[in-house]
Amino acid sequence: MALRLCRTTPLCAAFTSACTRGTLLSSLKPVLFYSTSVISAKKEVNGVSLHYQQTGRGNHGVLLLPGALGSGQTDFGPQLKSLNKDHFTIVAWDPRGYGRSIPPNRNFPLEFFHRDAKDAVDLMQALNFSRFSMLGWSDGGITALIAAAQYTFLINKLVVWGSNAYVTEDDIKLYNAVRDVSKWSERMRKPMEEMYGSEYFAKTWAAWVDGICQFAKRPDGKTEKPVNQCRWLH
Repeated sequence: MALRLCRTTPLCAAFTSACTRGTLLSSLKPVLFYSTSVISAKKEVNGVSLHYQQTGRGNHGVLLLPGALGSGQTDFGPQLKSLNKDHFTIVAWDPRGYGRSIPPNRNFPLEFFHRDAKDAVDLMQALNFSRFSMLGWSDGGITALIAAAQYTFLINKLVVWGSNAYVTEDDIKLYNAVRDVSKWSERMRKPMEEMYGSEYFAKTWAAWVDGICQFAKRPDGKTEKPVNQCRWLH
């Protein structure tokens, strides 16, 4: 079994994320309770109250992992709506410090991707998924890769796109070029400010830039370990 990883530029991933969320933030809706609804709830995991959305009744569990400063709803609204709910049971989560999983405020220690990977896996186990697949993009893809490497026996299949396998000096220049959110266009900035407030968004984005840049200081610049025994989702 093998995984194919396609690496996009950091600037592309970050800006695509913001644009995508701009069209989806307005779609947040109250919880409905019937077979095709999206259930919104929180689960205590590793000392944090993690928000997630769940829909479908299929035997194949799937976890959706959002990008930097993203949430399940802002990054995966179309998937929550349109994936086959007879075949899949879909869970979209908000990592700690993102979306509705606040508190705590988000921070970025060197092992923050590994922390997110453990949170994600432990959430799925707390929701009684003994084995599941993962779809992750941008930072969520990195988290998914780490989870698949560390918890191979729990992961069925893996889909990753727009994610970094390593960070270079050129990447750092691109990240720092978008550090100051006041220089973003209003279209890209406004949805994130509506979700987080302007102060939290600006502070957390700058902290994310510092957090991702720290990987370039590693001898190999890598963000995660190699992944084995992964399959395509179909």
